[in-house]
Amino acid sequence: MPGVHEFSTIPTKILVPVDFSPSSHAALESAADLALHFGAAIQLVHVIPMFPTTTFPDYFPEEKFLEETRREAERHFASAIADLTTKGIKVASSVEVGDDVASAILEVAEREKADMVVISTHGLTGWHPLVFGSIAEKVMKLVACPVLLLRTPKPASSATVASGRLMEWW
Repeated sequence: MPGVHEFSTIPTKILVPVDFSPSSHAALESAADLALHFGAAIQLVHVIPMFPTTTFPDYFPEEKFLEETRREAERHFASAIADLTTKGIKVASSVEVGDDVASAILEVAEREKADMVVISTHGLTGWHPLVFGSIAEKVMKLVACPVLLLRTPKPASSATVASGRLMEWW
């Protein structure tokens, strides 16, 4: 049928959105297994959610926040990249900033020509899904390639997990 996307059943580039939660760690482990099995590359992406400037107090240094958050994400990605490279997996990463996390993930999927997305259902979103809907759900509905959705248990308290998320990942 003309105009219908044709997908290979064998992925060559797997996009893994990471928020450094235990759920996204599980998604990365599954993606690594797939990458090893199919000889695929992995593209890691972390999105720093940007809020309207009116939500930041006047004294809050937005640029400093972005710089420190980006540096912390890149530090953790370096550890993951070293581990995956040791296993023989080609891997790259990017840290994006956006006011819509799902849209940023979709943009990376298109830009990097990902032919599969591996994403988990529960991350460090706190109350966000109740108000805005699930990021995984939006990605699953809108991305133009197959998605492996890992259903993981909801954390007991997102606030508790979030407070140590970057320090305990990898």
